Amino acid sequence: MPYCQLFYHLVWSTKHRQSLLTPKVEEIIHNFLRAKAAGLGATVFALNGIEDHVHMVVSIPPSIAVAKFVGQVKAVASTKFNRDYPDFPVFFWQEEYGAFSFDAKRLPNYIAYVERQKEHHAQGTTIPVLERLDDSFPKLVRETPSTYWVEADEWRQELMALEST
Repeated sequence: MPYCQLFYHLVWSTKHRQSLLTPKVEEIIHNFLRAKAAGLGATVFALNGIEDHVHMVVSIPPSIAVAKFVGQVKAVASTKFNRDYPDFPVFFWQEEYGAFSFDAKRLPNYIAYVERQKEHHAQGTTIPVLERLDDSFPKLVRETPSTYWVEADEWRQELMALEST
């Protein structure tokens, strides 16, 4: 079997960006997402988000296409949630998603970014390219240099440069 290190930062939203991911729903959905990812042989390093979208830092086996992985974890989470929790509003995901590959050197940066999602959104320190779900041009938001502890300036500059391409 070949040796591979494939790391991804994934982001996707609820249908119509509805604020469905309340603290209780978020916990349930995240458990379903983690379980399906593990069932596919993936390793989830970080999973977080806000009321209307989810970020996942994950290593996916090379035998599974990113699109297939995202589709399967989203489908299983929403299907199981709607089946097991009929008293909650019906839950659906948006079709679009963002996927960004990176190397092991940057793994701590991506984990830190995802773990601090609520804080980033509350403070307006998100990195626009990591919030993208489609090819539309995102609103640029600059963040403070102290936001990341691993090679912060270099990493932030690399990501912000992607916005100008």
